[in-house]
Amino acid sequence: MKIIANQYQANEIFRMVREYTGLTQTELAKELNRKSYHGIKKIENGTNRFYFDTLMQIIKKHNLELIIQEKNNSK
Repeated sequence: MKIIANQYQANEIFRMVREYTGLTQTELAKELNRKSYHGIKKIENGTNRFYFDTLMQIIKKHNLELIIQEKNNSK
């Protein structure tokens, strides 16, 4: 999966990464040692924010890669 982050809101990227891992909100909450899925649901609907560290936890645990590169500004 390749996501061009500039085209999405942070909560949308979070949801896409979760869906790519195949986890439900409940499963991800458990994986992140959260009490319930409600926090994940609030992140995904944009009500709550998340720390970059949280996204990195998911990325590392599921052997994903985060690549940041300069935008190609062809003139």
